[in-house]
Amino acid sequence: MNIKKYFLISKTLVFKRWQHQNYSVFNTLHRHVKIGMLGLAYFTCLGYMNTFAQTDTASIANKIRLAEVQVTAHRAPSLYSEVGRLITVVPRSEIEALPVQSVQGLLKYMMNVDVRERGPLGVQADLSLRGGSFDQVMVLLNGVNITDPQTGHHNLNLPVDLNSIDRIEIIEGPASRVHGPNAFSGAINIITGTLKNNKVSVNTMAGENGLYNVGATLNHNIGKTTSYLSASKGGSDGYIDNTDFDVLNLFYQLRYIKEHESLNFQTGYTNKAFGANSFYTATYPNQFEQTRTFFSSLGFETGKTIQLKPNVYWRRHHDRFELFRNSENAAGWYGGHNYHMTDVFGGNINATIPWKLGKTSVGGEVRSENIWSNNIGIDMDEPLDVPGESGKQFTKSYHRSNTSLFLEHNLKIGNLSVSGGVMANFNSGLDYHLNWFPGVDVSYWISPRLKWMASYNQSLRMPTFTDLFYDGPTNVGNPDLEPEEASTIESGVKYVSKVVSGHINGFYRKGENLIDWGRQTGEEEYTTSNVNEINAYGIEVSTTVFPKKLGVPLIEKLDLNYAWLDQDKNPEEGYESVYVLNHLKHKFNLGVQHDIVKNISARWNFLFQDRVGSFTRSSDDALIEYKPVWLTDLRITWHSHSWRVFAEATNLFDKKYYDMGELERPGRWIKAGVQFSVGY
Repeated sequence: MNIKKYFLISKTLVFKRWQHQNYSVFNTLHRHVKIGMLGLAYFTCLGYMNTFAQTDTASIANKIRLAEVQVTAHRAPSLYSEVGRLITVVPRSEIEALPVQSVQGLLKYMMNVDVRERGPLGVQADLSLRGGSFDQVMVLLNGVNITDPQTGHHNLNLPVDLNSIDRIEIIEGPASRVHGPNAFSGAINIITGTLKNNKVSVNTMAGENGLYNVGATLNHNIGKTTSYLSASKGGSDGYIDNTDFDVLNLFYQLRYIKEHESLNFQTGYTNKAFGANSFYTATYPNQFEQTRTFFSSLGFETGKTIQLKPNVYWRRHHDRFELFRNSENAAGWYGGHNYHMTDVFGGNINATIPWKLGKTSVGGEVRSENIWSNNIGIDMDEPLDVPGESGKQFTKSYHRSNTSLFLEHNLKIGNLSVSGGVMANFNSGLDYHLNWFPGVDVSYWISPRLKWMASYNQSLRMPTFTDLFYDGPTNVGNPDLEPEEASTIESGVKYVSKVVSGHINGFYRKGENLIDWGRQTGEEEYTTSNVNEINAYGIEVSTTVFPKKLGVPLIEKLDLNYAWLDQDKNPEEGYESVYVLNHLKHKFNLGVQHDIVKNISARWNFLFQDRVGSFTRSSDDALIEYKPVWLTDLRITWHSHSWRVFAEATNLFDKKYYDMGELERPGRWIKAGVQFSVGY
């Protein structure tokens, strides 16, 4: 679908005529329709929460199809329908229906997203796209990069829970020319939202293994200013020994909008303390970790014709890791816990200039990444006290800075949309060597329902601080690592209609100097190295069907997606890879949403995963291949105007499986919860 005529006036779109689908909501008006840009994005995803509170959400999604949501695939403001690459948008209605309690749990259903959970329910997970490593995915919160430079293990330390999330955008494939280094194999943009109406919501959830979660949100408007506040607290005794956890999230967001100017401020804090059974090594299963993350950003948008968007942000992360949770049980050689603190400061600016031949965007970003630690970095001249820890000191530190410059042009001629650009990157860790990363995305509406897409993009990832310097009983870093680089080409077609939509897509990625932790048979220590060239090939197929539109009663929605991935890796005989050589070769997901009786519905998810790779069993050093697994999850929901009550079961048939070394994943886990929301 596209729009034949439109005029972009700051944050307002003026629609004169729609094509490719019959939008009865708009066609019946027979006049111009003006929709505020922010309102449009959230109306599309969250219509039932605002004006259409009594309207069926699936019906709205079917009519509008998220086609005109503004997404972060380009430097310039881009509509979902015009983007020439594969992007998955998960709206609020889908988040509420799925049997999940965390961002990690939600993402595991998404095509070509590999979520290897260490801790349950959002405690910790490694997230990868298209067979890449967990360090190769950039995570953004409302468009701001919150990726952790110490390790990708901490990338999902978010100050928000699912109740605060309006939608999630998944950009598959390289996104470095848009978002900068480390958007190597893709990017995840988590978007919270403020409403135009005042609203308060409270929720509680409980389940087996001492699981609980309580939370509240408040949305309040004063004139042109909207404030959003959320808080949640949760925990569990653990599903097996030493998997207990406690999590606290606090988040505040302020938005001010006046004519052609807007301000967006956000700040958050999360505190996680958890038993880390076999998280990093099964040799010492009684591990413990506590992380604390502070995050703030301030952004502006101004300009009626030329849009100018500056933004500044800061993220501080504290990590205390205990190889032995109880000091009295520690080995004699154990020198004490690991303490790390990272500080990230960043600022960026982007200007979008519309003119006769399209929209040109220019911009840049400066990012400073710093760490203080007692085992990561370079020896300090003077030790520094560890904040909040009596008698503990940082003895090592490391700093690097990164500067990125962006140039992009977007052109739309009839049914053809083209976006091309380049990122120039300097990094102090590379002696400020200049690297260029170009890319181009193309899409063309072949017919009112069928769109062709193709793209070519290059990407870069700098080694994390852990890759470079971490030194532990079973791990040794490598300060001489080279950055990872990749070139990716892909093409596919997308089909859209009232009853069925979907796409088929194929890609080829040539990767160089990919970084992995590994070891040879008989060795005790894992070390980091550049494993040279690894090429990846993938095919992705996705379909969404609305059977009620075909006259099939009860069944509201069917989601089917399948991803196949192969990599031409040829590791040395006896080489055990921890990350790079372990990937999902086959992933299939079937989601079924259906009515039971009035106001009661069910959502089933059937997930099949077949992972390539193996792990070494600590008890006898045997090499164990990962086995395929089928997982079934179910949620039953009752909802009214103000109430939403659910009961769910994950891993319904109690399958025993592993996707991260020897750490056994949870079996059947039953949970139930209630949410009450009211406007005022």
